[in-house]
Amino acid sequence: MERAELARRLWQTIPGAAGAAPAFDAPGGVLIVEERDPARFMAAFARAVSSPGLVFLADPAWGPAERSDLAALTALAPEGGEGGAGWLMVPSGGTGGRLKFARHDGATIEAAVRGFCTHFQAPAVNSVGLLPLHHVSGLMAWMRSALSGGTCLPWEWKRIESGDYPARPPGRCFISLVPTQLQRLLGRPEAAGWLAGFDTVFVGGGPVWPELANAAARAGIPVSLGYGMTETAAMVTALHPREFQAGNRSSGAAMPHAEIKITGDGLVQIFGESVFRGYYPDFSSQRSLITADLGSLDSSGHLHISGRKDSVIITGGKKVDPQEVEAALMASGEFSDVAVLGVPDPEWGEAVVACYPAAGDPPDADRITSQLSSLASFKRPRRFIPIRDWPRNDQWKLNRAALLAIVRA
Repeated sequence: MERAELARRLWQTIPGAAGAAPAFDAPGGVLIVEERDPARFMAAFARAVSSPGLVFLADPAWGPAERSDLAALTALAPEGGEGGAGWLMVPSGGTGGRLKFARHDGATIEAAVRGFCTHFQAPAVNSVGLLPLHHVSGLMAWMRSALSGGTCLPWEWKRIESGDYPARPPGRCFISLVPTQLQRLLGRPEAAGWLAGFDTVFVGGGPVWPELANAAARAGIPVSLGYGMTETAAMVTALHPREFQAGNRSSGAAMPHAEIKITGDGLVQIFGESVFRGYYPDFSSQRSLITADLGSLDSSGHLHISGRKDSVIITGGKKVDPQEVEAALMASGEFSDVAVLGVPDPEWGEAVVACYPAAGDPPDADRITSQLSSLASFKRPRRFIPIRDWPRNDQWKLNRAALLAIVRA
């Protein structure tokens, strides 16, 4: 889809927008879209799409470390931009936890929307948007509605928490949640009843533990578990709610725009037209991606994710690189050794915790807080745990599995 046409369709969905879509004559270069308010984000994004330049989405909650990464990457843009394929930069932690931007454009977005509509047999996608629009899940909820002729109603999560549940747009209506949000809403009968009225409730961005899945099924929530990422313009597999209600807890079968294979190393490989065009500033024309996720396909073609090859922590749907946090903690001078782990948590999926040898004086909390101030809040450990028997061998290799067992005990 051409940018001018995409901008026109987006403009038609913006709450309160009046008049014709912005003309495709804005200056090029680098445009950064960073707005907390959904309506302001939508308007700014539609205007940016109408430009021939590069468009970067930014999270208003980023700290100094992420800001530094953003500045360094945008400085690489050629003068006047390069607004051809791969002009949209969607932030991703990548597999290393550092800020990256996955390159997308009208073609990758349109492929993902087309596959979604076919998979769920939804000619028009109506949605209530709770996730931030700079995040791929929030962005694609809007894109599906805009490109299919449906309605996207942005809503604030804080309003939901206060009991202000919006009326669903008429027709088949979808909503996306992270497991933490589903957990909180299930604790309120009126919220659970509101969710049960949706056509489909997508739950992703982190592991869904069995107790949460079973509670949702008992409450009659039409949950769809799926698999996707920033690099694939959100979901490439999705479970139908009827399958979930019947007890299936897989990530579902491949959607029409994607093909899933498992490599000889057990890693999930994705093929399809929604696959990103590389991490900026690099560009790739390949339509395939080997992920860091370990998985398998059953006889029905449903995907089962068993874990990650790397050690990245996913907390509240966001990626944390343990090594980045460990480096910040060691830089405080308060630890002789430290390890950052993700431990199962009923609210966040995984909670970030820091472990250290239980020897000497306790670490200075003020110095630690000061050192961690450059990291985004979700990367900061929620707990600090002293460990008496520190599991490093003579080769100085830390046994993380043993350490995790100690923490869980």
